[in-house]
Amino acid sequence: MPKSIKASDVSTIIFVCEAGIGSSLMSVNALKKKLKAAKIENINVFHLASSRLPADAKFVICHKGMTKLVRSRAPEAVVVGFNFFFNDPVFDKVVKALAEGTEITEEN
Repeated sequence: MPKSIKASDVSTIIFVCEAGIGSSLMSVNALKKKLKAAKIENINVFHLASSRLPADAKFVICHKGMTKLVRSRAPEAVVVGFNFFFNDPVFDKVVKALAEGTEITEEN
């Protein structure tokens, strides 16, 4: 059964990638813009290399190819996977859930 997290429990979004540079940084900035446009200002968004992911992470976004690795490093985290670094519908889904105060459910 997929895990979920209440929007009210999300204070940080960790965007995980392999190296922590390049496309992921641009995706983080795009996500921050989407949050700002939705008037969501109380959530920190940052990116980390997978090797630096803390075991106690609560909410993580990563490429679908990395979800197993991320779950092994942060087993209690809700992990949302995406296919495309830019304009993936998952990003809009997360922003919408945060704006509406609903739950965010894991996606592989």
